[in-house]
Amino acid sequence: MSQKRVVIVPGNGDGDVERSNWYGWLQNKLTEKDVECVLKNMPDPVVAREGIWIPFMEKQLNCNSNTVIVGHSSGAQAAMRYAENHCVLGLVLVSACVTDLGDPNEKASGYYNRPWEWEQIKHNTQWIIQFGSTDDPFIPFSEQKQVAEGTDAEFQQYSDKGHFMSMAFPELLKKLMEKLQGS
Repeated sequence: MSQKRVVIVPGNGDGDVERSNWYGWLQNKLTEKDVECVLKNMPDPVVAREGIWIPFMEKQLNCNSNTVIVGHSSGAQAAMRYAENHCVLGLVLVSACVTDLGDPNEKASGYYNRPWEWEQIKHNTQWIIQFGSTDDPFIPFSEQKQVAEGTDAEFQQYSDKGHFMSMAFPELLKKLMEKLQGS
């Protein structure tokens, strides 16, 4: 069996992902624990179009059945759409939503133009963890709950994490390591 690996798919607008939010921190912590972790700058980083990101995830990031995709914001939507049609080991969704929230840029991304295939996402993953915060300034908590209900995710609810844009994310690391050691 191939080695389990983690791919971090960032939110849109992040040009230098290694220095953005907690992405580089998580990559370093996983590497210290001998877990392969892939973190690359995404093409089309501002709009994050599905038609560009999904093929990149498949062909360049090599997301497969031994991969855990950690997706933040737009990256969470990309991870869910990817899992509709591809088997992955697991998903870690951070600040996920189900609609474009009336934002023209989000609408242009293409993730929200059809219903979410929750059953396919669940079928194609062994497990799903989701992190959401009631004080997220961009994603209404009701949308985060819809994702949790649709995916049957192991939901980690906070009231003080906002959009999870800190430089470290020890709670995610802890949960991810528990899942990697158990699967």
